Amino acid sequence: MVVGNDEKLVWDDQGKPVLSPAGRDSVLIVDLADPEMPNIIANLPIKNSIVGPPANVAISPDGAIALVADSVDVTKEGETLKQVLDNKIHVIDLNATPSRLVTSLTVGKQPSGLDISAKGDQALVANRGDGTVSLLSIRGTQVTMTDTVALGSPADQVAAVAFTPDGRRALVVKFASHKVSVIEIQDGKLAYNKLDLPTGPWPYNVAVAPSGQIALTADNGNAGASDGSVDMVSVVDLEATPPRIVDRVVVGDGPEGLAISPTGNLAATAILSGGNSAKTAYFYNPAGTVTILKIDGKQVVRLKDIEVGSLPEPVCFTPDGRYLYVGNYLDQDFSILKVEGTEVTATGKRFKVPGHPASARMSAR
Repeated sequence: MVVGNDEKLVWDDQGKPVLSPAGRDSVLIVDLADPEMPNIIANLPIKNSIVGPPANVAISPDGAIALVADSVDVTKEGETLKQVLDNKIHVIDLNATPSRLVTSLTVGKQPSGLDISAKGDQALVANRGDGTVSLLSIRGTQVTMTDTVALGSPADQVAAVAFTPDGRRALVVKFASHKVSVIEIQDGKLAYNKLDLPTGPWPYNVAVAPSGQIALTADNGNAGASDGSVDMVSVVDLEATPPRIVDRVVVGDGPEGLAISPTGNLAATAILSGGNSAKTAYFYNPAGTVTILKIDGKQVVRLKDIEVGSLPEPVCFTPDGRYLYVGNYLDQDFSILKVEGTEVTATGKRFKVPGHPASARMSAR
């Protein structure tokens, strides 16, 4: 598992952002040989950000490299700290002992959600700050940008992207336009034919089922913040011509983290539950939840909500689908849940990390 810790942003008791200077972020490489006792095997000083969906990191299917999207920096202007957009993808060699940063490349403004193809030879990144998606070629630890396609303007805020299993298409969420777009991929080129599907308000994350039959979007509901109202996960039928939204599943207040189990029978979404809101707000909760969804073909139903830590962001299933990890940003740890069939239960165990887990992804092995 790769974890991105952001040490530049927290919130005060009034729910207002508090910035800190850059320089203390880290990326963790975590060994899960014993899934209930994770072991940090590398702690790399690599900048990353919570400003974006918690899919700003990715691991290749063979476990050889990890990518980190560095979306937002913090700089000092006079006596004031301010956020500025960055444009870097960092490449980590996971086969090195210890794992190490090998290179960084420039992509579009505010690179956010990342995904790596099932073959492991390509990656996509949503450049939120300029309304584009970039295609990256992967050859060992050599990662190069081969194409970029515009999906609109920066105002659309493309936030996250997910390949279909065959690598020929991808889904891209337009956060501020409340849509998910379909793009085509062929011969190292991207094509956007203006196929946009209406999600719920503020879609922030997207995942495609291993079957390739459906995709899910986590529709945040309030521009990245809780507001006390329920929100939804939209279901996209990818086998229809053209693809279309076929269902919406009601979830809690502020879904962000989203993952589908490698077994294809479950999905999980992390619910913010007002964790970074003003503590006087009626919808503030010191603990968030993770909502478990059952997938049966194209049918998606809500099974249960499980309490986790404060401001849950990333969610990850292990490659065998037997465990689920939920990163609690403000508690600086992960909740460890056990999966048996479609039954998910909290183990009561927490995995402490040296920072605020803003993003996390699992390898395929």
